[in-house]
Amino acid sequence: MFAYEKRLQFPVKIKNTNPDIARLIMSQYGGPDGELSASMRYLAQRYTMPVKKVGGLLTDIGTEELNHMEIICAMVYQLTRNLSEADVKIAGFDAYYIDHTKGIWPQAAAGIPFTSLEFQSKGDAITDLFENLAAEQKARTVYDNLLRVIDDPDVIAPLKFLRAREIVHFQRFGEALEMTKETLDCKNFYCCNPEFDKIKNKCYNNNDA
Repeated sequence: MFAYEKRLQFPVKIKNTNPDIARLIMSQYGGPDGELSASMRYLAQRYTMPVKKVGGLLTDIGTEELNHMEIICAMVYQLTRNLSEADVKIAGFDAYYIDHTKGIWPQAAAGIPFTSLEFQSKGDAITDLFENLAAEQKARTVYDNLLRVIDDPDVIAPLKFLRAREIVHFQRFGEALEMTKETLDCKNFYCCNPEFDKIKNKCYNNNDA
């Protein structure tokens, strides 16, 4: 059960509309490294984590990613809320406008719709945690790229906040990985799933991979 607090984790107060920026930022809503896929990934993975504390961490970060998704959506809304039909055409926002008007819909910056194929839940703690480490770094890279091409200070401030949180999550998942490795019986993590292979009392040798 989640307790919803009616405020954003970081305030969004964008004064000037800009559909070009909105189209770019939208990638962190529905793109391959966006906040929606991150939240779904972590909230799905938590059930099969063998370490209770790591499962709790996935719940915490997964729900925080939902808040980050709200921040991105608020930014897109504020960047497009006062657009006229003429503005939409001039900015090249017309293809999106035809399908969604000014509704917020998850897609990548290139216009590719969100799909659940963009994240995994393998049921292997080591595999999942390595994916999460990579996911946080990829998201941080996207925020770096956005900050390089955007010059509106009202947009930059929340982007910097979100980038900083990706770094914190990367650090937490690194700690979770070490905690999990110390807990599992089988030490050969990279050629077997110790959560299952320990049942057979067998850990494969490197030559068996």
